[in-house]
Amino acid sequence: MQKGSCCDLKRNRQGRIRKKRRLGRVLLLGAVIAGAGWAVWSFLPNFDREQPEWRTVEKPIFIEGKWSGYHAVGSGESLKLPLSLIRESIHAYAYEDPDGETAILTTANELLVMAKDGKTAESNGKAYALASPLQEEEGSLYVPVEPLERLYGIRIEEQSPAGSVVVLRAGDRFRSGSAVDGGLFGSPKLRGDATLKAPIASELEAGTKLRVWNERDGWLYAQTADGSSGYIRESEVQLGQEEQIPVPETAPTAASREWADQKVNLAWEAVYERRPDPEVIEEMQGVNVVSPTWFELKDGAGNIRSKADSAYVGRAHNRGKQVWGLFSNSFEADWTREMLGDYETRANAIRQVLDEAAEYKLDGINLDFENVYTEDKAPFVAFVREFTVRARQAGLTVSVDVTPKSNSEMWSAFLDRRALGETVDFMMLMAYDEHWASSPKAGSVASLPWVEQSVSRILEEDEVPASKLVLGIPLYTRVWTETEENGEVKVSSSAVGMETSQKLVDENGAKRELLADVGQNYAEYKEDGALKRIWLEDGESLKRRIDLARKHDLAGVASWTRSFASAQAWEILQTVNEK
Repeated sequence: MQKGSCCDLKRNRQGRIRKKRRLGRVLLLGAVIAGAGWAVWSFLPNFDREQPEWRTVEKPIFIEGKWSGYHAVGSGESLKLPLSLIRESIHAYAYEDPDGETAILTTANELLVMAKDGKTAESNGKAYALASPLQEEEGSLYVPVEPLERLYGIRIEEQSPAGSVVVLRAGDRFRSGSAVDGGLFGSPKLRGDATLKAPIASELEAGTKLRVWNERDGWLYAQTADGSSGYIRESEVQLGQEEQIPVPETAPTAASREWADQKVNLAWEAVYERRPDPEVIEEMQGVNVVSPTWFELKDGAGNIRSKADSAYVGRAHNRGKQVWGLFSNSFEADWTREMLGDYETRANAIRQVLDEAAEYKLDGINLDFENVYTEDKAPFVAFVREFTVRARQAGLTVSVDVTPKSNSEMWSAFLDRRALGETVDFMMLMAYDEHWASSPKAGSVASLPWVEQSVSRILEEDEVPASKLVLGIPLYTRVWTETEENGEVKVSSSAVGMETSQKLVDENGAKRELLADVGQNYAEYKEDGALKRIWLEDGESLKRRIDLARKHDLAGVASWTRSFASAQAWEILQTVNEK
């Protein structure tokens, strides 16, 4: 190879090396510049500004520092809040009657009814003067703030006749504060999120008063007096005292005081065409409440039928027993819907039942509504709240009957057990008819595991206090008849009381067997070629049910029905209040 060629190769190789070095330096410089740019970008805040949606709304309403999506009307004494907002965010039991012209506000002890454009409302049946009437605007009802402040303990801060309205609810907690100098980047700022990269919601001056609602990762969620809200760095706020809006005191109900040291031991008295002899009161030893089925709905206008008997009440009172008259809807779904659908018809039914209670000197009312359309769930709660307030005003204890939770539309799904539990003094769990009269399969009326599951679901899922839940106990069972037709088992049943079922077992020489899985004695025998099966309600099952009520510290027991009981049943029921 020639010498010149070797030199050329060497020069070419050195050139390539120099190019690679220059490229490396360029790439390194680019990386340094990019890194520096990223660092600067990371350090620099977002200077973009966002316009809150509420800025275009007149009198926007704020709750917990956030726009509620609603606006108020009026100002000063005539300021009003939308009823929908009140129900959603202030009190769940403030509601509109289906007529669209009546607003109803309730607490545990007060029922306030306002008609559109009326200068006077009705509070617990008495006239109540309003500073400003209920108003309708764009299809929505607006409620004056004065009764809201009194009933629910809210506070209102109105910025100006057209400015923001801040609603502070009873129990709300927050801290006062003021903005301080923003440092390197100027004035302190509220941002849309807890990061410098969030757009600016509002620029503040040092000293601007703030209400601080919560803290997140070194940022505070705060609001100014004009409604502006957002996140501000903790270093830009001088924090003051923590404050809490007082919660109105609720006096204990008469029932909660009266039953604080004893359990309810109730027996229902099924009353049909013939009045029971008051002498039957003497049978029910240990029972402290009797509940005769005296009152029932007789039409959709809220009129009732009464079978009340002063002699029965007198004998019960003489024996130290309270009388809680039962009021049923006659299991008539259409009448019930019509009655529940309007405040006036609900009030008519309530008035008639309470008049009867006063005339016969009753101590309470037991509400037993069954076979109700699922769509009437909310109207039924409204009725029970209205009934309870007026009944308590009359010195009565109110209880409501509920079935165990199931998918049955007309017998279970319509019951809002949580709302009812928040309303009444006691809730009677009718823990029977696990296998009902026309059940396709024979079985226990109320097996112990099924009963306990029914109790637990209401305590846990619906959060009904144990101190309000009363366990319903069956004093009856079913005699199941199984026959075989064309290779299929046909099942039928008849309900019998405790003594009758025992007699059938004894007369037919059947052997009793304690079934651990259901907690009851079981017997079977043949009659005319058919298999007879009985899951017995006897002393054994009754003791276990009372023990279950004690285990969950329930408010007591309620037995259906007096005429089905045996002498042994009353002896065992006497133990309900034993310590």
